[in-house]
Amino acid sequence: DKLNVSVRELSLGERMKMELIASLLHQPKVLFLDEPTIGLDVVSQKIVREFLRRYNETHQTTILLTSHYMADIQALCQRVIIIDHGKIFFDGKLSEIVDRFADFKLITIQCDGADAGSTESLGKYGEVVEKSPGSIKLKVKRDRVIPACKALLDELPVRDIDIEEVPIEDVIRQIFAR
Repeated sequence: DKLNVSVRELSLGERMKMELIASLLHQPKVLFLDEPTIGLDVVSQKIVREFLRRYNETHQTTILLTSHYMADIQALCQRVIIIDHGKIFFDGKLSEIVDRFADFKLITIQCDGADAGSTESLGKYGEVVEKSPGSIKLKVKRDRVIPACKALLDELPVRDIDIEEVPIEDVIRQIFAR
């Protein structure tokens, strides 16, 4: 339905979709994409990511992607190169970024009742990053996660516990803030 519409009349998202279509017409072996989901709504972003993943698998096309959207990178990239001030800072698997640059994990504890312990008493296990009635989130050094969990389970009326990696956005922010 956009075939006879002038490019100037297309929205940014529509132009991005048309550029993607045009770039695939000749089935390239290497596809260069710069911010392919910019200007797209969240539903269209997901559709484009899924399409690119399937296209890569089906056609064995190498996709070089530049993006500030971590969701694009997490959905599409196996290998990541981080360039800082024109120099390669990191070249490796996406999963290795968190392992290498985040020396802590996040522990979230849900407690029965309102008591999740005092901030002072919990500070011995790690940094308290969030606290609300019945819930606490701690930033704990990787090598202290298991001992901290054991102690917290003994000390508090724990209903649920969640251990998670630091979000990739936070790790990237930390890398560039140094």
